[in-house]
Amino acid sequence: MVVFITGASRGIGRAAARLFAREGWRVAAGSLRHREEAEDLCRALREEGCDACAVCGDVADREAVNRMFDEAERRLGPVDALVNNAGFAMQKLFQDTSPQEWERMLAVTLTGAYHCCQRALPGMLARKRGSIVNVSSIWGLTGASCEAAYSAAKAGLIGLTKGLAKELGPSGIRVNCIAPGVTATDMCAGLGEETLAALGEETPLGRIGTPEEAAEAILFLASPRASFITGQVLSPNGGLVI
Repeated sequence: MVVFITGASRGIGRAAARLFAREGWRVAAGSLRHREEAEDLCRALREEGCDACAVCGDVADREAVNRMFDEAERRLGPVDALVNNAGFAMQKLFQDTSPQEWERMLAVTLTGAYHCCQRALPGMLARKRGSIVNVSSIWGLTGASCEAAYSAAKAGLIGLTKGLAKELGPSGIRVNCIAPGVTATDMCAGLGEETLAALGEETPLGRIGTPEEAAEAILFLASPRASFITGQVLSPNGGLVI
């Protein structure tokens, strides 16, 4: 089976790529700004016996997405599972958020998922099977102060998940979503050690999450083990949001 993971060079995407590879999947690792990290990851996966390739481009660019999928399918075969993980953080007052910043947030996080889903779906529809996992956030569920643009984009992914699940279920394609809590990635590092420590203390399990824990949720939802699960939002957040 082949999985295409966007934003796979770091954080949750990288952990997911490693986990899928260990489970025997062939991995297409997408990246934009961290090409070397994606290529290093795929080189390491190949050394471990996994068929993997880095496919680099901007998911906000329709033609770039088409090129990425073309390369992945040429090298690995038809895509069985798509993980829409590409995104970035932005802590900023809403009134200070420029139109360009707002549009870029939506373009990468939400429109990028739109482009990737539309490119992956013809093959899945022809085969009457496939799985899509969108990576949202607890802030997509609850909203976050000074992260209105991020929250809006991540909430959009949840709506996309539910709508597509209803539309694609009759064709044998499942669409689910994870909404991780605060996770130890480069994206969250900008919050600062004191803030991260406070969030860990507020979490019932007493700590923040790891990329590997989020990746386990992605793998489960993408795999046949979740064959009767679609349209759901699984939130590995340690109990911070219940």
